[in-house]
Amino acid sequence: MTKSAANQATAPAPEDSTLAAFLDSSREGRRLFAEGWGTFLLVLVACGAAMTAERTGALGPAAAAAAPGLTVMVAIYVLGAVGGAHLNPAVTLAFALRGNFPWSRAPGYVLAQFAGALCAVLLLRTAIGDVADLGATKPGPGTNGASALAVEIVLTAGLVNTILATASGARNVGANAAIAVGAWIVVAGLWAAPISGASMNPARSLAPDLVRGDLSTAAIYLVGPLVGALVGVAIEWILKGPPSREGSRAAQGEDRG
Repeated sequence: MTKSAANQATAPAPEDSTLAAFLDSSREGRRLFAEGWGTFLLVLVACGAAMTAERTGALGPAAAAAAPGLTVMVAIYVLGAVGGAHLNPAVTLAFALRGNFPWSRAPGYVLAQFAGALCAVLLLRTAIGDVADLGATKPGPGTNGASALAVEIVLTAGLVNTILATASGARNVGANAAIAVGAWIVVAGLWAAPISGASMNPARSLAPDLVRGDLSTAAIYLVGPLVGALVGVAIEWILKGPPSREGSRAAQGEDRG
């Protein structure tokens, strides 16, 4: 065997290089910033849409429902390659349960997501004022807590299944995943926002609750998405079996420095 052939034989595969880059702790700050920034933008739009609609009357329910989905779609394109663009503690939990994301990195992601969400709500309160309960998600008129919880579980299960399914076949930075995930959020918001708020995201819901000092319905939007994540992961196991390498690349991003 020649020297060049030996070097080629021992060189790491592209997938190994990607994993090594992700495990490089010096790049973790970049990934955490991406999670915080992406979640900030998502919450800014999701809560801001509700606040703007009440403040000005210029934004209808359909537009308010579509705005978060479009924001997530853009965020996946922009930030997916850096760290996976989870933007949601339920998604981070799902990727970890699925075996696509290291548990040791999950707390940092969740903290970054909550930090981004809180910053967005604080900015909205400063810019728009204390209107629309700062965009908080609550059970709609005539909907009790149990019904809202059930809806949040189902919606989040659908979201997680959509994310995991597209991640396993096409990377999360691809058009397939971005459009599919964004579309699910839009569709869920169009029919379920009047029922439960269609949150599917503990950071998006708990941030306005904390800032306005009202946690009376917070359990719905913490338990619902987390249980929904478990259901979504179970469905993905039934449909596709063990996790794939593509799913891990989608969950972890491809930041090479």
